[in-house]
Parts: sequence; C-alpha cells; structure tokens
Amino acid sequence: MELTQQTINTLNDLLWTYILIGLLLGCALWFTFRSRFVQFRLLGEMIRLLGDSTAKTAEKQISSFQAFAVSLASRVGTGNLAGVATAIAVGGPGAVFWMWIIALFGASSAFIESTLAQLYKVKGKDSFIGGPAYYMERGLGKRWLGVLFAVLIAITFGFAFNSVQSNTICAAWESAFGIKSSYMGVFITIFTLIIIFGGIQRIAKVSSIIVPAMALGYIVLAFGIVIFNLNKLPGVFEMIIGNAFGWEQFVGGGVGAALMQGIKRGLFSNEAGMGSAPNVAATASTSHPVKQGLIQALGVFTDTLIICTCTAFIILFSGAPLDSSINGIQLTQQALTNEIGEIGTIFVALAILLFAFSSIIGNYYYGEANIRFITSKRYILQLYRVLVGGMVLFGALASLDLAWSLADITMGCMTLCNLVAIILLSRQAFLLLNDYVSQKKRGIKSPVFDKNTIPELKDKIESW
Repeated sequence: MELTQQTINTLNDLLWTYILIGLLLGCALWFTFRSRFVQFRLLGEMIRLLGDSTAKTAEKQISSFQAFAVSLASRVGTGNLAGVATAIAVGGPGAVFWMWIIALFGASSAFIESTLAQLYKVKGKDSFIGGPAYYMERGLGKRWLGVLFAVLIAITFGFAFNSVQSNTICAAWESAFGIKSSYMGVFITIFTLIIIFGGIQRIAKVSSIIVPAMALGYIVLAFGIVIFNLNKLPGVFEMIIGNAFGWEQFVGGGVGAALMQGIKRGLFSNEAGMGSAPNVAATASTSHPVKQGLIQALGVFTDTLIICTCTAFIILFSGAPLDSSINGIQLTQQALTNEIGEIGTIFVALAILLFAFSSIIGNYYYGEANIRFITSKRYILQLYRVLVGGMVLFGALASLDLAWSLADITMGCMTLCNLVAIILLSRQAFLLLNDYVSQKKRGIKSPVFDKNTIPELKDKIESW
C-alpha cells in the first residue's frame, strides 16, 4: 500500500508541479485577455440571463437556468466542505487566496468550454446531448481524442471522485454519530446501485432542488458566523494574504504548497476547465451558445468565491488546529463545532450526506453519458455501473490521502486532455462571443445564433 501511495504521489507531483499549474493559469489568463475580461465585463449579463425565460423549451428539454442549477448541484459538494479544509490544512491559509485567483481567471475557461459544448451539441432522444467528447470529435475531427476524454471522465467522476465523496460521507458520520465507515459504506453503496440501475432521472431532479436549498442554508449559516466574528475579518484577510506571499512561507516552501493546494482544491470544487460542466451545459435549450457559457462562468464564481470562502472563514475564525492533526471534513466539523456547539458536527454530517450523495449520482451521470459516447453496448454500461458501486465502497474503506491522491491524478489527466481541445477550438468561442456582443450593441435583447454568420462552422454543427 505504501508503494502504491508513493507511486501515485510521485505521478501527482510531476503532473501538477511541472505541467498543470502553469497550463491552467496560462489558459485562464490567455482566455481572460483574449476575451477582453469576459467574466468581469459581462457579469451583469450573466446575472440577467439567470432570469431569462425567453427560450421556449420542449417538455423534456431543460432551460439555461435548469442547466445552471444542475451543474451547481454537481459543483457544490465535497470540494466546498472537505476540499477547502484539506487545502488549508496542507497548504496553509494562503491556499484560499489561490482558490480565489483560479476562480476569478478560471471562469474564462469555464466560459470557453461551455460555449463550445453548446455549439457542438447534438439532438438526443429527448433532449440535446454533448460535452468535450463531442467537440473533440466534431470540432477537431478527432474521435480518438473524444474517446480518450470519455474514458478519463468516466474514471475520474465515476471512480475517483465517487470514492472521495463516499470517504467524506463516512468520515463525517463516524465523527458525528460514531457509525463505522464500513457500515456506512455498505449503506451508501447499496443505495447508489439501486439508483443508478433504476431511478437516476427522478433522483437527479430531486437533487437539483435539495442541493441548492442546502447550499443556501449553508451560506446563510456562514454569513451569520462572519457577522458574529466581524471584528476578526481584517485579521483573517491578513492571514490569507500574508500566508500566500509571506517571506517566511517563501523560505519554507509554503508559497508553493499554498499555490498548489489552492489550485488543485479550487479546481476540484469549481471544475473550471476540467471538462465536466460542459456535459450539462450542452443539454440546455437556448438561443445562443454564449448564453450558457456566461451562465456556467457565473457558476464558478458562486461555487468558489461564495461557498468555498464561507468554509474558509468558518475554519479560520474558529481557531481549529491547522497543523494537519485533523483534516478534510473533520476539520470543517471541528471548526463549526467551535462556533455553534455540538450541533455543528451534526449539521455538517447531514449537509455532506446531501451534497456528496447527490454528487455521486451526478458524477455517475457524467460517466454514463460518456460511456454511451464510446459504445452503445448495454453490457458495457451494466459493468460500469457495478464498478462505480465498487468504488463507492472502496472510498468508504480507503484512507483520506489515498482517495484524494487518486482523484488528483485522474482529474489532472482529464483536465490536460480538455485544455488541449479548448485551446485549439478557442477561436470559435471568441467568434461566437463577438457575434453575441455585436447583437447586444444593435439593441437585440436576446441574441440568436445563426450558423450562417460563421461559414467555417456551419458544416460541423447540427443543432443551430
């Protein structure tokens, strides 16, 4: 086991230290400058679009807002409660600053990938389908790359991320109620298999209602704690900024740890540039691809700048130990207990059950959608479902470090694959953005995309 953990850690260091950190920041900065700061310039338009009900959808199709809600339900989960705690425990308070940075600039990457997913979506049986595998196949003309991505996302979300979700649920419930991880793991696995073999659509609809409601409750609680500790707020900001850039941390290597943990945990939470949210973004029925790109960029802000920051403030206000003696969800529970008493541990356990279990189902959807891209053979899908259940049980029994390390390496490979594709196709997203802004300047309240306006694209797309 030690050898396996050491090998995984070595691969993680290589992938994240020398490849992905620079590529993620480079892409985020390039997309930001090339789009003329789209995520800031059109922030008002993003908010307006959430209330845009002009697009008429068929009964089984979903609107832009519904796609936003589903993707936010997937984003809001373990990364917000446990991932932030892990980043602070391992990388120090400065990791929070780098989570903010990757969200502010990474929102441009979310805009690009979701706009492209909308552009290259195809008509399914009941609604549109699409995502990175489709824009790799249809936009780049490279099905092999689409298949590679589909395999990576099926492994990342169905296996690695679901093991993290299961691990976090079990740790939270063992801390709150003393229930052994093995017992809780079997319970979660059984329910996961029942749902993915039968009622996934119904459960997904319920999750898209429950999770945003729970997220709102968590935000209200966090804001209450911030108001109660308002006098500590300047000190917390000073701690975050000082730890991100301080001389002491620089000499000790703390700046690098903070940067790496902040970006890894930030990406795990908001998924900007990873290639996951576009799978949902593609299903929306809207009049212009840019609309969904803007809405998904707003989702990054909502996830990291609001919900992750809430968790960070709770931890840093509480005086909970940051020496790695406790980590992950248990650190968040300890922090909340310090602030509101024993009910804090129970609240987090219940919240993480809703957040993480709905994420398990959502993660499975990402995997299934991409398995269907690869093959239509039903026995392959059935085998995948069994393996997903197995990984949920594995996550309950594995160590926290191993679960997160597996998630990091598969997330890194998947993100690398998607970033290559959106870099090559980004020019098309910029053309769409120019078309959208041009229509707005002409006084068109709700721009409509006509594929004939960009001749080079009209033979590659089918749903416009």
